[in-house]
Amino acid sequence: MKSDYSWINAQPGSIENISVDPDARRLLNQIRQDLGGSYDLIIRDFEYGPDSIPEAALVYMNGLSDETAINPYMSSVFQYEQVSTLESQAGRTPLASVALKLLHQIGPVKQIVDMESLYDELLSGMVILVLDGSESAYSANNCEWKGREIAESPNQTSIRGPRESFTETLAINIPLIRRKIKDPRLWMEPMVIGRLSKTEVVLAYVNGLAKPSVIENVRDRLKAIDIDGVLESGYLEEMIADNRTSLFPTMKNTELPDNVAAELMEGRIAIMVDGTPDVLIAPAPFFSFMQSAEDYYQYAFYSTLLRALRLLGLFIALLLPSIYIAITTFHRDMLPFTMLFSLAAQREGVPFPAFVEALLMEVTFEILREAGLRMPRPIGQAVSVVGTLVIGQAAVEAGIVSAAMVIVVSVTAIATFTLPSYSITIPIRVLRFAFMATAASFGLYGIILLFLMLLLHLSSIKTFGEPYMAPLAPLRTKDAEEDFLIRMPRWITYRQPRSSRRGGAARVKIRK
Repeated sequence: MKSDYSWINAQPGSIENISVDPDARRLLNQIRQDLGGSYDLIIRDFEYGPDSIPEAALVYMNGLSDETAINPYMSSVFQYEQVSTLESQAGRTPLASVALKLLHQIGPVKQIVDMESLYDELLSGMVILVLDGSESAYSANNCEWKGREIAESPNQTSIRGPRESFTETLAINIPLIRRKIKDPRLWMEPMVIGRLSKTEVVLAYVNGLAKPSVIENVRDRLKAIDIDGVLESGYLEEMIADNRTSLFPTMKNTELPDNVAAELMEGRIAIMVDGTPDVLIAPAPFFSFMQSAEDYYQYAFYSTLLRALRLLGLFIALLLPSIYIAITTFHRDMLPFTMLFSLAAQREGVPFPAFVEALLMEVTFEILREAGLRMPRPIGQAVSVVGTLVIGQAAVEAGIVSAAMVIVVSVTAIATFTLPSYSITIPIRVLRFAFMATAASFGLYGIILLFLMLLLHLSSIKTFGEPYMAPLAPLRTKDAEEDFLIRMPRWITYRQPRSSRRGGAARVKIRK
């Protein structure tokens, strides 16, 4: 029997192209009906006439609007109306006109002529003023967002640099960037994405530094999104990123305002989503994941050494287990006799080949890592550390794995943590298993072949029209010298990278 799910797409009571009802009583009843008589819907009437028709009413959502500003407003309306009645020679002043006149006490006023806009404003935290006999309603900005305070990011730490990080409230995140870039060329384009969530999204860039083609590319992709809801920036990243079948990310995410400000001044684009502290950065070449905002707060030579260390950690995290498997399985003659004898002695009694041995240890470590992330923080850290030590030691004593394999897996895991961006560690961890299987089948020749295929794949990827492996593929010598592996001193750097400049002509002077 085929189930009927036609009710999913049914939209009873659609509010598109419906004008505001001038009858206040019918309009208020319609609002109650459309919202299902929700508990948090508040309607406060100013006055009822002889026919029980409200002359004016305030409508707002409890918890989204600030009631501390609404109560003084209502008192002011009644006081003003009473004074106007006493002073008026012609008679009583209409209460509705008084309510509209004083609505500016709450916040900026906006006229509303259709029900769709009315609900958008109401569910965004605005206060709605309904007037009997008027074909328009009016909204006042009175949002009260109870968000998390600005604090240090627990996921992206630094020894030197600002400690503040983004929160889940867009109204707090935008000023954090404005404080760092006080230039009118910093443009922020608002959007609303999501049929149900109606999530606010801001596209931020520095006009004149970001390439117009990239801006248009990102803007078109965002406008083309048709989805029920956006609860986190990862929704947008998955839908607008290039090469969706590739493991490698083509957009960066960060919680640090100084990192976003630095990317904007290099000509990149930031996508800020209300409800999440993670801001997306585009375009994002591969080597930008190897860089940290802290690199620019330290001396140039020290930052250069750190970048070289991260690249070394990248190769260790990707290739060390596979190289160990290949050498111990196919290329034992490459090892010195003393080391070969030591490894043979350790593997004596181990029932599994090197590949199965490494696979067991890697899978176990990934399980412990995931368990440590999902458990409460105080317990999770203890489980991940103690569990690794206990299980590793027990596995060696039981003869399941060799001590050398425990060392290799441990060094590989530690090398993974040297990468500044968590999103780049995910493909490295996945590809590590592919290299291990290739090494077990073809030895070092298979590792070299798979590595060349990986380089070809990375060279073919685009990030919003920009080469993913720039400045190496295509080779841009000047950029590679300035801000690829070598972080040149600031008193030498006079311009932003060519890969980010608008048409190759924009220049940024740095004071000496």
